[in-house]
Amino acid sequence: MRREREAGSSRPGRRELVNGAVTAAGIVFRTSPGQVAGLVVLMLLGAAAPVGVAWLTRAALDTLASGNAAGGASALVPIVVGLAALGMVVAFVPQAEEYLRTELARRSGLRATDRLYRAVSAFTGLRRFEDPHFIDRVRLAGQSTRAPAQVVGRAVTGGRAALTLVGFMVSLAVLSPPMVAVVLAAAVPTLIAELVLSRGRASMLWRIGPAERREFFYGHLLTDPQAAKETRLYGTGAFLRGRMLAERRTADAAHRRTDRRELVTQGGLALLGAFVAGGGLVTVVAGAKGGTLTPGDLSLFIVAVAGVQTSLTSLITDIAYAHQQLLAFDHHCAVMRAGPDVPPAEVSRPAPPLRTGIEFRDVWFRYRDDHPWVVRGVTLTIPHGTSTALVGRNGAGKSTLVKLLCRFYEPTRGAIYWDGVDIRTIDPERLRERVAAVFQDFVQYDLTAAENIALGDLTALDDPFRIEDAAVRAGIHPSLARLPRGYDTLLSTLFLDETAEDADPEMGVVLSGGQWQRLALARALIRTGRDLVILDEPCAGLDAEAEYEVHAQLRRRRADGTGLLISHRLGTVRDADEIAVLDDGEVVERGRHDDLMALDGTYARLFRLQAENYHLDDVQPGAGIS
Repeated sequence: MRREREAGSSRPGRRELVNGAVTAAGIVFRTSPGQVAGLVVLMLLGAAAPVGVAWLTRAALDTLASGNAAGGASALVPIVVGLAALGMVVAFVPQAEEYLRTELARRSGLRATDRLYRAVSAFTGLRRFEDPHFIDRVRLAGQSTRAPAQVVGRAVTGGRAALTLVGFMVSLAVLSPPMVAVVLAAAVPTLIAELVLSRGRASMLWRIGPAERREFFYGHLLTDPQAAKETRLYGTGAFLRGRMLAERRTADAAHRRTDRRELVTQGGLALLGAFVAGGGLVTVVAGAKGGTLTPGDLSLFIVAVAGVQTSLTSLITDIAYAHQQLLAFDHHCAVMRAGPDVPPAEVSRPAPPLRTGIEFRDVWFRYRDDHPWVVRGVTLTIPHGTSTALVGRNGAGKSTLVKLLCRFYEPTRGAIYWDGVDIRTIDPERLRERVAAVFQDFVQYDLTAAENIALGDLTALDDPFRIEDAAVRAGIHPSLARLPRGYDTLLSTLFLDETAEDADPEMGVVLSGGQWQRLALARALIRTGRDLVILDEPCAGLDAEAEYEVHAQLRRRRADGTGLLISHRLGTVRDADEIAVLDDGEVVERGRHDDLMALDGTYARLFRLQAENYHLDDVQPGAGIS
């Protein structure tokens, strides 16, 4: 895996770079063709101006050296006017060019960002998001969203340098043809070295991705409010800080090695350029002493040699920088090339309303070919209008079955049927429209309370009555109504701007774990009219009374629907229509609570272990699902 990471996608081939260049140019041209045209015009002006200045300077010096005071004075007027005009062009072009390039980077960067995260959102499964190397790609792709504008900008400035180079080389050839060959020969190793250095820097940035990811992780632990309790109670702050700094030192060392390599290489090449320029200058001065060159020729030669070297350096730098940006932009292109993580159906069908039920038919699953089986030959039916509970020890495969049912993953073997239709032939979005779910690892969004609930069904975003109704049924309405701004209160302190004049220190509120759990439940309850309700440990953070109230609400909510409940609290599933006991990825027992207790198997043993600290007579009847 490490060799694949370092040698594979971190070094895109020539075809990938060409395709990346075409893609980058397409993004920029579609974003703002007028600004690109403006850059081209500025490129032509910027290329012509230095050469024009050199030739006008030569003409001025030769006019002054001619000794004809009367004629020279009149001849100098247009030369001086021309020099002034070109001077203004030289002064104006860089400023205008910088403005256009910056604005183009903003606009095309926005387009590239939208393109990238549109592609990321199109991944219907979870496999990509559980691959740390792919997450590194997305992170680097996010950092390179301005690469298209930078590539095009460097192409424009490189074109300007190339045109200026041609102009100065023609000027130099008039005076000393051999010098042209010498200067060009000295530029070849510079170009090769710069390309190698740019590829090395891009490769280095890819290699240190894991270290930077771990540095971010340790830094997050040091500032995360959820982790703050343990880091202070256990005194682990210094340990985590040490880990974070170690990862930073690893990344810094890689940067330092690259910087030193560039220093040595570029410094040596700069000395070579200075040696070539010095040799040429000695030659032309000797010619001037011999009377073969005029003062104007000497001036033109000096400016031309400097101009050729400057233009060559600029051109090579532009090529190398554009090459480096294309290497970085390849991460963006790789995300776009990744393709669907859940194979699309040849003929996609809508999900029919659930009327018969859901069937797992000999389903096997493992996350990778070299990993152990998580689900092993599960055959299970969830009839429509009934409640089914999945119980078992941690790692038994309960949550994995839910992920397969939601098409976050595809079964390795076997199939899942929705009213007799293989869900692999159903469009994932349409399938999920018929499902409401509360996951054990629910998300705490740094948004307002109303937005946190409405994210379950965005059609309710502007419907406060639906939002409040879901909150009431989840038992969280009283808590939200007491917030400083009610449902419009931000449930985070992350975005609080204390420097703003209208800043309200009470605007951001942090809820308790149980309140967040009820909020997640409200997010599921707002999805009315769904065929299937999935509850993955929906009450893990609630007390016994709150748990009873929630299950009573859920029982009423699913009166005409189908329920799938995962819970480690076996007292909450005892009224399910069927309980399936999983062990090591297999269904080992099935039946109602009384039947499984009479069987005296795995379920009965787990139930008795949990009941040891309680009086069974005190268990609330009807506290489960139905």
